[in-house]
Amino acid sequence: MKKILLIGLAMLMSIGISYRASAQKPDFNGKWKLDATKSTLPEYTPVLTRINVVVKGDSLLTQRFYDTGDGQEYPFTENVTLDGKEYSITIYDMPRKTKASASSEDGSFYVESTTTTGSGDFVSKETWKTDPSNKILTISFKNVMEGNEGTGSFILNKVE
Repeated sequence: MKKILLIGLAMLMSIGISYRASAQKPDFNGKWKLDATKSTLPEYTPVLTRINVVVKGDSLLTQRFYDTGDGQEYPFTENVTLDGKEYSITIYDMPRKTKASASSEDGSFYVESTTTTGSGDFVSKETWKTDPSNKILTISFKNVMEGNEGTGSFILNKVE
């Protein structure tokens, strides 16, 4: 009888541990670097090469680094809340409006931005998700500019 009780108790404990591990919340905090071999990159530039992310409560602070095709990285910093409120910044003389929200179901983030360039508006819709180990960040995107649409995903590995 004791043996059956111990086996049953061990099974319950392992189920509890497995459930807790599978219910782990996404952790977007950290420094992330592009894995170009696993990513579906746009045919045009700029390409996101790195992103630093700090999430505190309802605040999302990012520092993005883009390669514009000439081998140089161009960074910009953006701070928004995850409640869908729109924020405006200027990056390299281009106005940018961004809003972000978090999914209550799976913890993913949705980031929408419109950057006004000399040739029109560049509209980007991103969905951010981490793998269960929080070591890989996937940013799936749909970009539209001048009627041209591009989709893909940036696969980024956590480096810190």
